[in-house]
Amino acid sequence: MDTTSAAPADLETLGRVVGAVRHNVERVIEGKPDVVNAALVVLLAEGHLLIEDVPGVGKTMLSKALARSIDCSVRRIQFTPDLLPSDVTGVSIFNQNTREFEFRPGGVFANIVVGDEINRASPKTQSALLECMEERQVTVDNHTYQLEVPFMVIATQNPIEMEGTYALPEAQRDRFMARVSIGYPVEAAEIAMLDTHTHARPLDDLEAVTDAGEIRKLCAIVGQVYVSPAIQRYAVGLTGATRHTDDLVLGASPRATLHLVRAAKAHAAIQGRDYVLPDDIQQLATSVLAHRLLPSVEASMAGRTTASVLDAIIAGVPVPSTQGPTSGPPTGDAGSRHRA
Repeated sequence: MDTTSAAPADLETLGRVVGAVRHNVERVIEGKPDVVNAALVVLLAEGHLLIEDVPGVGKTMLSKALARSIDCSVRRIQFTPDLLPSDVTGVSIFNQNTREFEFRPGGVFANIVVGDEINRASPKTQSALLECMEERQVTVDNHTYQLEVPFMVIATQNPIEMEGTYALPEAQRDRFMARVSIGYPVEAAEIAMLDTHTHARPLDDLEAVTDAGEIRKLCAIVGQVYVSPAIQRYAVGLTGATRHTDDLVLGASPRATLHLVRAAKAHAAIQGRDYVLPDDIQQLATSVLAHRLLPSVEASMAGRTTASVLDAIIAGVPVPSTQGPTSGPPTGDAGSRHRA
């Protein structure tokens, strides 16, 4: 196992850049620090974010604010019932002059792809995102095209009870690292929004505070964050428990376990640590796992949601004991810098 860990200088750089991006986004999104932090965690963990909530609470504003804070390629796809898969991935067009087919890239060919109201498109069009979200590539007419790095999909969706929407397929939901809900603002934040948004558009004034190259470096720093064997077993224990409860008919996949650990590493790095604690896993478990789970009929009839079932699972899985970092260079499992 690789026991190298992020250097303090690297974590300081990461904290500085993340702080600048957070400040930028919070100029637009008032009073939602937890949601902004979740978006930053997913970005640094090289995942994709699903923002689910009712219309008008700032879902698209959050995604556009994050995209504008980074000097990189950004594309927005407005998902509608008549959107075609080729509009997402691209299409090969015959060129009359060269007598050859030319590939015209679709909307996913960007560092950050904002998918607005993703559940208004048909399942066929939604499935066009499956390959690119998991493998960072697109295959059209037997040709494979690699996507740029970093690559992040920030999708918004309305609740499935809203008219004219389709429920996301399980395979699609499982590719999103985390799902967050913005929720209605508190009174003070909503009053502040009226003061700042009625005479100007704060989104138009946002300037990039970092670029794609620096984000790639930050992702590499997150990759060096240490996860002890005990923390790994704890993450597997949580996801494994979702597969063996009568309250759920679909538990968390192995991909969910991987996403949970990656997100925990990013969360630890943002906190200035080069090692993961059980608290990192617990704080992210609901946003990373809940949208992948399906409750049983009995649980639904009893009023138990996936979030409440997951809370019970988290409370029932033993938490590994931890101790602070030890001194000395890493020498394998027995001499790792951080022991849990």
